Amino acid sequence: MNDQPRRRPAKPHRRPKKDPVRFLAFEALRAVDERDAYANLVLPPLLKKARAKGDFDGRDAALATELVYGTLRRQGTYDAIVAACIDRPLREVDPPVLDVLNMGVHQLLGTRIPTHAAVSASVELARVVLGEGRAKFVNAVLRKVTAHDLDGWVEKVAPPYDEDAEDHLAVVHSHPRWIVSALWDALGGGRAGIEDLLEADNERPEVTLVARPGRSTTEELVKALGEDNSLPGRWSPYAVRMAEGGEPGALEAVQESRAGVQDEGSQLVAAALAAAPVEGRDTRWLDGCAGPGGKAALLAALAAERGAMLLAAEKQPHRARLVERSLAGNPGPYQVITADGTRPPWLPGTFDRILMDVPCSGLGALRRRPESRWRRRAEDLEAFAPLQRGLLREALKAVRIGGVVGYATCSPHLAETRVVVEDVLKGRGGEPVEAEWIDARPLMPGVSALGEGPDVQLWPHLHGTDAMYLALLRRTG
Repeated sequence: MNDQPRRRPAKPHRRPKKDPVRFLAFEALRAVDERDAYANLVLPPLLKKARAKGDFDGRDAALATELVYGTLRRQGTYDAIVAACIDRPLREVDPPVLDVLNMGVHQLLGTRIPTHAAVSASVELARVVLGEGRAKFVNAVLRKVTAHDLDGWVEKVAPPYDEDAEDHLAVVHSHPRWIVSALWDALGGGRAGIEDLLEADNERPEVTLVARPGRSTTEELVKALGEDNSLPGRWSPYAVRMAEGGEPGALEAVQESRAGVQDEGSQLVAAALAAAPVEGRDTRWLDGCAGPGGKAALLAALAAERGAMLLAAEKQPHRARLVERSLAGNPGPYQVITADGTRPPWLPGTFDRILMDVPCSGLGALRRRPESRWRRRAEDLEAFAPLQRGLLREALKAVRIGGVVGYATCSPHLAETRVVVEDVLKGRGGEPVEAEWIDARPLMPGVSALGEGPDVQLWPHLHGTDAMYLALLRRTG
């Protein structure tokens, strides 16, 4: 008699099943990490390709979008949770593995996907893209994550607010500590305001359309969208918000550049510059950093209504081509050129109105580009500083006496906003400029919570816009 235990037959090898939704989301996350790509540029072509192959329907696209953006927005919080579930430093986990883990954590803690489905789908994805060994690691970590909900994990991994307020907020709201500190300085006030702002940064922004005056109307856009899928703008008379998402590029007015996708804060900046009082002539306008063209298109439409001409200048040729596309068909005179605003080809005192929407850190658009918060460093602001001051200084030379310059930036960081304007006006780093502040607040009628002025800082949590900054200056000598 054979007393040897009977060996169980080996399980037949099973090829991992590729989930097209999660595989696409993983591809997008890897592109963001490996190529410093932006999700809002990477994801649409991937979704379009998947639809063309017949792999996706509308719900699949919505889930893939949620997995990508949700994982990127909450990366800091999820990193802290994963770190608490492993026995090695987080930096020793390969980035592709961490992408699969964080996407799994998001499904477990940030969506309504059932626990067993979130774990099994993540492990199956790991088998496809990482291999069997790493899939076991993913399985072990995610099973530990299931021990608590998001609030429970945050309580475990975030330091108490009373011990380290900035680090607490950084973990809870998934922002780098230096950004929490910078935003808090810009916002001022106590805990409630900064928490509201950080929470707003983690919300999915609405898609907002602009009806370019003289070329389209808000009524046309509402009719094209349908009343059930449209809401009026909060502040801009040219704005229509898309209530349920959708594809704005399918609208005829957008295809013909009579309308476009443009955040309401961006619309307000352009409209305020156009409304600022100037003395005498008002026929020559300049957008000195015009790419990719949203503000330029609105300014061109407003200029055309008054018989003024817009010159749109952009340093980067590929962005200048985007500006040309945005302005195509504008009824009034305009010109698009490739030019560097710090070494301008135009003569001093040429223009009546100038917009300088300067390159910046982009901290005001973290809702739209959540990966920026992990890509930017505090030292990046030092690289922008000379450029921002140079562009504003040259703009003030290029405007005639009595004309107006709008200095704008999609950042609320004080080093990119008021400090830049004050340095230029006081001649720090260059010759002083004879100019005076214009109170921008009355030029945004109906907009609440605009502060003490004379400049304006918009906020996601107060205005539902990107955190756009605008200073208006009149040249006096």
